[in-house]
Amino acid sequence: MALNAVVQAVTDRIAARSQTTRGRYLARTRAAYGKKTERSQLGCTNLAHAFAAMPEQEKLRLKQASRPNLAIVSSYNDMLSAHQPLAAYPAIIKQAAFAAGATAQFAGGVPAMCDGVTQGETGMELSLFSRDVIAMATAIALSHQMFDAAVYLGVCDKIVPGLLIGALSFGHLPAVFVPAGPMSTGISNSDKAHTRQLFAQGKVGRAELLESESQSYHGPGTCTFYGTANSNQMLMEIMGLHLPGAAFVPPNTALREALTRAAAQRAIQLGAQGEEFTPVAEVISEKAIVNGIVGLLATGGSTNHTLHLVAIAQAAGIAINWDDFSDLSAVVPLLARVYPNGGADVNHFHAAGGIGLVIAELLKAGLLHADVKTAAGLGLEHYAQEPYLADGKLAWRPAAAISLDSNVIRPASDPFSPDGGLKLLRGNLGRAMIKVSAVKPEHRVVQAPALVFHSQDDMLAAYQRGELARDFVAVLRYQGPGANGMPELHKLTPALSVLQDQGFQVALVTDGRMSGASGKVPAAIHVSPEALAGGPLALVRNGDIIRLDAGTGVLCVLEPADWLERPASQADIEEHAAGFGRELFASARSHASMAEMGATTFQHPDWAFQRQARARHSEKP
Repeated sequence: MALNAVVQAVTDRIAARSQTTRGRYLARTRAAYGKKTERSQLGCTNLAHAFAAMPEQEKLRLKQASRPNLAIVSSYNDMLSAHQPLAAYPAIIKQAAFAAGATAQFAGGVPAMCDGVTQGETGMELSLFSRDVIAMATAIALSHQMFDAAVYLGVCDKIVPGLLIGALSFGHLPAVFVPAGPMSTGISNSDKAHTRQLFAQGKVGRAELLESESQSYHGPGTCTFYGTANSNQMLMEIMGLHLPGAAFVPPNTALREALTRAAAQRAIQLGAQGEEFTPVAEVISEKAIVNGIVGLLATGGSTNHTLHLVAIAQAAGIAINWDDFSDLSAVVPLLARVYPNGGADVNHFHAAGGIGLVIAELLKAGLLHADVKTAAGLGLEHYAQEPYLADGKLAWRPAAAISLDSNVIRPASDPFSPDGGLKLLRGNLGRAMIKVSAVKPEHRVVQAPALVFHSQDDMLAAYQRGELARDFVAVLRYQGPGANGMPELHKLTPALSVLQDQGFQVALVTDGRMSGASGKVPAAIHVSPEALAGGPLALVRNGDIIRLDAGTGVLCVLEPADWLERPASQADIEEHAAGFGRELFASARSHASMAEMGATTFQHPDWAFQRQARARHSEKP
């Protein structure tokens, strides 16, 4: 199938837009390519420090300049279910590397926080910036110049983007990403959501809510709804950084262990000493980034990736923006319904054919670039396969030819929706993103008076007082990266859902984030520029009529006569400046770019436009 004309056009304009920055990135990266092992460039004293504590057999190999050495970078901790299975992986990887004639060292750990734990709490204000901390921690882990390739162990929201940004800063090294897999299915997502709504209405108590949540989040592995964590795993497949079909294989299984061993072996083969040298800088290309956006749209993935993919692309010298997402969304059909866009969880999705089937359908429809470099070899068709064990040995076969459940996965010829459900909104309130794949058509246009809030708690207090039983557009401002770190606002979902179910027309407009769990209530999120930087949200008053039209892509206030003459509102953001670690992130808040630029704290030397935009962003209203 010929490549879709819009996919080609978007790719071409990204390449043209990125010509200078991508060229500089590749030139800098290619200058670091080498045919010898990385550690052969170290002085003897440096090298002795680096293997002083290694077992004797590994130490002998590390003394030889011809033997490759793998870096292991991991987000393991034993509190978070998604990362707990990673405890066993380093030993498996070291054994596999040694059996293949190489060595592996645990290069470093990176922090991993869970948005599920911090949701609605103060810690959420550190969440987005943890991505950049993870990227820096990854760079520190690789800084010893001991490694010829790396395996990255991570799963959840900010961890995988942070690991990849860090990996791209060492773009001359090959990279294989290794997930942990999802936990087993608990209670249905609809039952969980129903209990949350009952709690929001005061019809059940905390004990009932905790029991429901405990039956949903109940064991090791990733949460099973299709949020940012599982969207991460889809992206690592469709962008060619996993072994094919690795994303949703459950933890603590023979197949999971076999894939982890194979990942180590494959990383060695991709090194400069092997016959298939494939550095990560060559894998994450303009085409790979477009494939990632297409995969996100086709599966109804997390809105957080309208930030993360921008930041990842920048790390590879590639410039993308929300126009690219929106234009691709118009031609990419929705092929999957996984909660919150449907009733199924990722285990059901995997059983119905999974990512392999989705990639095969998108390739047949001409919606993906097939001619890309991947960790599995040249060509994305490798990822239209699924792994299995044959007599205890790892093998691959073609993914299911047809969906085993048409309520979960459909072919491109008969999609759930002809478009990807992610829209760019524009108007006199700025630019924003909205995910409509879970929003019913009758709720996609809302025109109602604004009710303005400066915190989630204020809005929920108004709900508890019964003040929100009406048509309204909630304007929740001063939630951007510069104001308070841009926390997710998913805590508002149950209350807004109840009001919508009661027949009211409601919507949310915010310069903050929602999450991979963005649901059935229309939400214009990531509004840029944010209120603190002089964005028009700072001018909105209670009672202003706001129109959100997801069909035509409009977000505007129906202007009162004094619109431009109004003084900007002032919010007390000092309460977000300190306590619970927030004082440590003051420089991150002051340097963060706008949402459409990835909300990143990094100032890349090649990105003049980034510096200019950051300067505008720092101007006070």
